[in-house]
Amino acid sequence: MMELHRLRLLREVHGRGTVHGAARALGYSPSAISQQLAVLEREAGTPLLERVGRNVRLTAAGEVLVRHATTLLEGVEAAEAELAAVAAGRVAGVVRIASFQSAFIRVVAPAIRSLAATHPDIRVEAAELEVEQAAPALRLQQLDVMVGDEYDGQPRAVHTDLHREHLLREHIRVVLPDDHPAAAADRVPLAQLAELPWAACQPGTGHREMHVRVCRELGGFEPDIRYSSDDFLILLELVRTTGAGALLPDLVIGSGAPGVAVRLPAEGDVGREVFLLTRRTRTPAVAAVADALAAAGTGRTAAGTGPTSS
Repeated sequence: MMELHRLRLLREVHGRGTVHGAARALGYSPSAISQQLAVLEREAGTPLLERVGRNVRLTAAGEVLVRHATTLLEGVEAAEAELAAVAAGRVAGVVRIASFQSAFIRVVAPAIRSLAATHPDIRVEAAELEVEQAAPALRLQQLDVMVGDEYDGQPRAVHTDLHREHLLREHIRVVLPDDHPAAAADRVPLAQLAELPWAACQPGTGHREMHVRVCRELGGFEPDIRYSSDDFLILLELVRTTGAGALLPDLVIGSGAPGVAVRLPAEGDVGREVFLLTRRTRTPAVAAVADALAAAGTGRTAAGTGPTSS
């Protein structure tokens, strides 16, 4: 009989594309995973993987086994959640969340606080993680809930095996030193900021791509990005202390940002959607966490997350 542990390893290798990638994700050595997969192939009586360059891919038999493994592992997860709920007498279990920074602060943390009161037997484990890393982990059951972001004009990949739910929509605002001449107006023409130094996230990130695109399309210039950090709070401080400009979402600004001016671009609105991803089959604990995140997101929307003055 095939063990669930080995089936999980096979699915992990399939999801990561390499034995080494699966080993890094699981904390095993590549040789240990290879040995376990060799045992699984003997149990199956047929090859399950074939090498393609530096990567591996499933054989037809491997695809069949991974499909059934996913169903089995989801069933085990549901059984564990139901047993935990029966033992506690109410919804219980461990739910692992990943989120990007600003949503972690403004949405995830308030949701965890709410869950502590409404569902004390749910243990929430949360970590900061970007969409590119979190989505594969969600599909491989290393995470249960993911909060992601999607800038206008930069659609995320569509995962047909995952459920996506809208949480909130933010404006992207121009953040300037509070004494900048352009800050006198409620809406700032980006074209007037062509000579400004800018602070943005690192190259290759969605924020950096959005920043460059907005300056080109709405402002008609190539931004001079002198300062780079994936920490939005650092970007905000760089505006405050160095005289740089930034394009930041509402969740970063919160209810106010002393020492800076926060304005909308005059040439048009730019936005970002914050969304939730889970597997399509949700345990009661995951459903409760998703509801708490949705409520926290609605609260941010209703409260109005971005100021229009310094």
